[in-house]
Amino acid sequence: MTAVAELMDYAEVVERFDPVLGLEVHVELSTNTKMFCGCVNEFGGEPNTKTCPTCLGLPGSLPAVNGKAVEGAIRIGLALNCEIAEWCRFARKNYFYPDMPKNFQTSQYDEPIAFDGYLDVTLDDGEVVRVEIERAHMEEDTGKSLHIGGATGRIHGAEHSLLDYNRAGVPLIEIVTKPITGTGERAPEVARAYVTALRDLLRALDVSDVRMDQGSLRCDANVSLMAKDATEFGTRTETKNVNSLRSVERAVRYEMTRQAAILAEGGSIRQETRHFQEADGTTSSGRAKETAEDYRYFPEPDLVPIAPSREWVEELRATLPEMPSERRKRIQEEWKLSDEALRDLLNVGAVDLVAATVEAGATPDEARGWWVNTLAQEANTREVELTELAITPAQVAEVIGLVSSGELTNKLAKEVVQGVLAGEGSPREVVEKRGLKVVSDDSALLTAVDEALAAQPDIADKIRGGKVAAAGAIVGAVMKATKGQADAKRVRELIIERVGS
Repeated sequence: MTAVAELMDYAEVVERFDPVLGLEVHVELSTNTKMFCGCVNEFGGEPNTKTCPTCLGLPGSLPAVNGKAVEGAIRIGLALNCEIAEWCRFARKNYFYPDMPKNFQTSQYDEPIAFDGYLDVTLDDGEVVRVEIERAHMEEDTGKSLHIGGATGRIHGAEHSLLDYNRAGVPLIEIVTKPITGTGERAPEVARAYVTALRDLLRALDVSDVRMDQGSLRCDANVSLMAKDATEFGTRTETKNVNSLRSVERAVRYEMTRQAAILAEGGSIRQETRHFQEADGTTSSGRAKETAEDYRYFPEPDLVPIAPSREWVEELRATLPEMPSERRKRIQEEWKLSDEALRDLLNVGAVDLVAATVEAGATPDEARGWWVNTLAQEANTREVELTELAITPAQVAEVIGLVSSGELTNKLAKEVVQGVLAGEGSPREVVEKRGLKVVSDDSALLTAVDEALAAQPDIADKIRGGKVAAAGAIVGAVMKATKGQADAKRVRELIIERVGS
């Protein structure tokens, strides 16, 4: 049984130490084929059915560079304000691991395609932090190991392992930051905000589906601590393959509290990889971390260098879409949002969803209300990202339209949304299946009004006496009788007419 790590209170951590972060984000590109062969590039499928001699590393097979992947790498570099290399090449990163069939990974080492960039990141309160980018380089993804038996799903304690090479050779861009310093207690928040901003940027570029749940976007979080009076960085750990935005923040925070407790007791930090445990937000030891020398990098002899012309680079620059930060500024002006309202949208990750809902016919205020309030609460309850909810912007716009036309009340609309989230079909299909249409037939409403007035004659007398506010009790009774499917405004009008007649 693994011993529970000693932790230091977070407030004490930031009082005694300065955190240093380094974030490595791996992005799978959405090309049609793999990086160095013609195998189809798509998620899932029967194991080992999307392979060929090249991505299986069989003797005699030769790689060829995917031009679309190079194009995607350059566009990512440009969007990150990087310099684009005039000449670069691939290298062999040598290591033995079962999911790498060649026993080396074709990557880039000292000659990346993009370098020296930055990404400005907005925190929850509006503060902007500039994260400097060291490099963005091209490589190929590995296969996938599945460890059978044991309690953790990892190799330790497993009875045997299975290997699926469908993912081997998928185009991958690794984006590496320079050391992120000076963030203090906000270091975990900065880490989450950076990965969020990077995901939004990559989605805008349309180079990846950035599905963290499927591994299309993965973050390795390097964390170290240095005493307040220190001049050199501390020893770092690297928490591998963190696959949600919330987990990035939790992993950084946990490592800070764990490392601080060790250092406070006079211990030393082991340079190692660590695994994040989603269940309890902890990290566990992996393996000693290799250095660049351990990988014995050398130029890949089977691939020619990449030398993008300046003309081509500028052509690709012209294809860049409106960047998320620029889009947010434009949207704020067009929708007349306060800084606070915009932050609310950003904090729940709803900007793109609201924009798509507006494009589908809703007003900005209506769309924002549904996504920031009702649907954000649903996502929080289900512990998923807002984008993972089983409802589309077009469906939300349809619900809003049904309310605007008077076919649904807000209360009924929320029931319809629940039906859509439960997989019962489109909003109109849910309305029909659940019988949720507003009762708009005046004769039916009058019957309910008469029954409510007869049941509460004292309330009717008050209304006749000029106390119109008392009509609320009759409205409530009618709404109850019609199971919330009456138009409350029309009910009130009929009550006043009935009492006055």
